[in-house]
Amino acid sequence: MTNLSILVIFPLLTTFAILFCRNVTQIKWTALIGSLLQLTIASLLMYSYYGERAAGNTAQMLFEARYSWYSAMNIEYYVGVDGISVIMIMLTAFVVTCGILISWKIETLTKEFFFLLLLLSVGAYGFFISLDLFTMFFFLELAVIPKFLLIAIWGSGKKEYSAMKLALMLMGGSALVLIGLLATYFNTDMGGGVHTWDLLKIAHMHIPYETQLFIFPFLFVGFGVFTALFPFHTWVPDGHSSAPTAASMFLAGISMKLGGYGCLRVATYLMPEAAQHYSWIIVLLATIAIIYGAFATLMQKDLKYINAYSSVSHCGFILLGIGMLTKTALIGAVMQMVSHGLMTALFFGAIGMIYERTHTRQIKELGGLLKTIPFLSSVFIIAGLCSLGLPGFSGFVSEMVVFVGAWQQPDAFHRIATILAAASIVVTAVYILRAAGSAIMGPIKNEHFNHLKDATWNEKMASVLLIFAILSIGLAPFWLINIISPDTQIIMENIARGAIGN
Repeated sequence: MTNLSILVIFPLLTTFAILFCRNVTQIKWTALIGSLLQLTIASLLMYSYYGERAAGNTAQMLFEARYSWYSAMNIEYYVGVDGISVIMIMLTAFVVTCGILISWKIETLTKEFFFLLLLLSVGAYGFFISLDLFTMFFFLELAVIPKFLLIAIWGSGKKEYSAMKLALMLMGGSALVLIGLLATYFNTDMGGGVHTWDLLKIAHMHIPYETQLFIFPFLFVGFGVFTALFPFHTWVPDGHSSAPTAASMFLAGISMKLGGYGCLRVATYLMPEAAQHYSWIIVLLATIAIIYGAFATLMQKDLKYINAYSSVSHCGFILLGIGMLTKTALIGAVMQMVSHGLMTALFFGAIGMIYERTHTRQIKELGGLLKTIPFLSSVFIIAGLCSLGLPGFSGFVSEMVVFVGAWQQPDAFHRIATILAAASIVVTAVYILRAAGSAIMGPIKNEHFNHLKDATWNEKMASVLLIFAILSIGLAPFWLINIISPDTQIIMENIARGAIGN
């Protein structure tokens, strides 16, 4: 599978096919078949990637393709993948497929719903394969407007307010990213006054230290808004709690990873000297987010708000790993992106399926669900155990790798930040076990719950897919570490060159 454009073209064709469907059944099956083919394509890509590396191909990026888009500004449709990109593409394929399966009962504006959901996947795939900064930004923006519509139309609660808040904050983050990218572009020199958007070429240029100090905050904070960087995280609880289940899964599972990927691939990789200069601020904000998110979750009574605030805390581990600037910590940050994407998609999926049957997300109104809907209750518990970092699940290995990498920084500041971040796991265990104990265990609090129907075939399929992915990392993490380790090494080498240059 060497033509990466298929990842963008195929879901786009699926969205157009949906427009010509004549009934709800055709729409759902077209969306599902399209998403399963996306998952197949992503799997073939990973297989091809492994094959190329095993054959001795040591190129930084594989399967590259380049086409001129707007020659006056040297904008190109330039794509390619490394191990980090491939893993994020697989994550996207898993979450999109499972989101469509869990949305099987959508009856309101079904065509429009699945059209927008698949359009989000186009933006995510395009973002992860882009090596031209302008093209990358284009795909980033493509994934914003559909979120607003999905929440505003199919959401619940304060859906209009939440949709507007999410759109405004993400657009604000995008504006910062655009300023940073334009500043980067105009500070590149290909000779003869020609500038470039080429990520790989920029990485090998030496942008002046003072210029990096100016550009880096725009890039890191802009992308950081997408990944719940404190204090720009406030869109997360409202946006996730009001979104329909599939949109919540995509928002937390994929959209927040666009920000983490951008912080690592663009801000840190292209501005290595500035990354070192500001690293202590990143570590400080990440530690605050981890602790604040954990204690804020402890105060929540709504299951969706619990998962939303816990996402603020868990995404803090991604930023903590990036801020520590050690190879092990960077590996842990990427692993946490994948782990949190899978875990939170499963968690939001379980919460949505339970809400669909009980019509409440309030912990005090739930109870005894394990007796009546054992499969869905077990899925909820598994997602919770992954969230609190139980060994055997992906959450444990990803957070442990972050902690080990963070501890490699010998000074007191970084050690204290690591201890505080690790201590948050205790708080996480409290709110997860309390939620599971009150909502899933114990006596049945509502007579209506005795007549609930357990998971349907599509819900079981989605849950099993996500649990399989979580366990494949938790029980055998080395395949994931091996695929991303060489690419984190390249980022570290750029950081080291920056240190020497400075």
